[in-house]
Amino acid sequence: MRELGFLSFVPNHGGTDGAAGALEDGLRLFETAESLDYGTGWVRGRHFEPYLTSPMTFFAAAAQRTSTITFGTAVLGMRYEDPVRLAEDASTVDLLSGGRVQLGISTGIAGYGPILDPVFGTVDRSFRDEAEARAARLLEVLQGDPLGSAGKGYESIPAGADLTLQPLSPGLRERVWWGGGSMSTAIRTAEKGLLLHCSTLNTEDTGAPFAEAQADQIAAYRERFAELHPQRQSKVAVGRIVVPLVDGHDRAVHEEFLRGYAAGMDDEGRPLSGTPPFRFSKVLSGEPAAIVDALLADPAVTATDELVITLPANGDRAAHERILRIVAEEIAPALRS
Repeated sequence: MRELGFLSFVPNHGGTDGAAGALEDGLRLFETAESLDYGTGWVRGRHFEPYLTSPMTFFAAAAQRTSTITFGTAVLGMRYEDPVRLAEDASTVDLLSGGRVQLGISTGIAGYGPILDPVFGTVDRSFRDEAEARAARLLEVLQGDPLGSAGKGYESIPAGADLTLQPLSPGLRERVWWGGGSMSTAIRTAEKGLLLHCSTLNTEDTGAPFAEAQADQIAAYRERFAELHPQRQSKVAVGRIVVPLVDGHDRAVHEEFLRGYAAGMDDEGRPLSGTPPFRFSKVLSGEPAAIVDALLADPAVTATDELVITLPANGDRAAHERILRIVAEEIAPALRS
C-alpha cells in the first residue's frame, strides 16, 4: 500500500433544510483529510438519495479550498450519464484543480433500471449495452477525438472544423478508473487501459473468501494490463470499511451502523435474502492494532496501490473526521512500515 484515500457519501441527514450544511461538512472533511496527508478523497454518485448527487460541482468547490488532495468518483454509473457533458465538467474541474480529478465510472446496477429508466429516459439497448456505449463515448471525448463537424460553421467555429472537447485536459484520460467486482470486469478494465477500483462489493460469488476473490481479480488485471499496455503502469485502489473503536464514545457512535451492516448478511458476506449473488466485505472495527493485523492479512489490500477508507454512510462530520485521524495516525504508518 503506497497511497491512502477515503470515500465519503457526503451524507445529508437534515433533509432539504440541511442540504447546504451537509455540503459544507463534506468540504471541511476534504480539508481535514488533506491536512492528514490523504492522497485522494472519493465520493459516491447517488441519484435521488440524501447523499451527494453532483460530484463535479462539489469538486469544483473543493478545489478552491485544498491544494494537494485529488478528487475521485467511486463510481458514476454510465447508464445515466451524458458522456459529452460529463467530459466537459470533468475536464473543466481537472484544469481548475491543477490535474486532480480521478474519474471513476462503471456500468451501474441494472436492477435499478425499472426505477430510473422512466426518469432519465428509456433506450432501445439493454442496460449494460447502453452503459458500455456511453462509457466508450466518454473515453473518445476525453481523448480529444473529433465528435462531429461544424458543417457550414457553428458560432465561433469555422466551416469544416472538427468538434472536439472544450476545454481538453490532456492527462485526464489516463486517470479514468473502472469499478470492478468480478474477474471478467477486471480483465475488461485492463483491456480498456483503465485503472481498477475495487470496492467493498464483489458482484460474483466464486465460493472463495471475499478478499481472496478480489486479490485474484487484481492479479488478473495486472497481468492483462502489462501484456497489452507495457508502456504504462497499472494502478489499483481497494476500499475497506474501517471503524476504529478506541473508547466507549466510539462504540456508542457507531453501534447502530455496525449492528445494521452485519444484520443483512451471513458471516461470509452473502446477503441473507440470497439475492443478488453479491459478496460484501466485513467491517473492520475494534482497536487500531487489531485493524492493522486484519489489513495486513488481507491479500487484496497487500496487492493494492491505494487503500481507500470507506466511511459509514451515516454518522456526522466529527465521527468521520475521527476515523480519518485515527487511521492516518495509528493504522496507516503500520501498513507502510
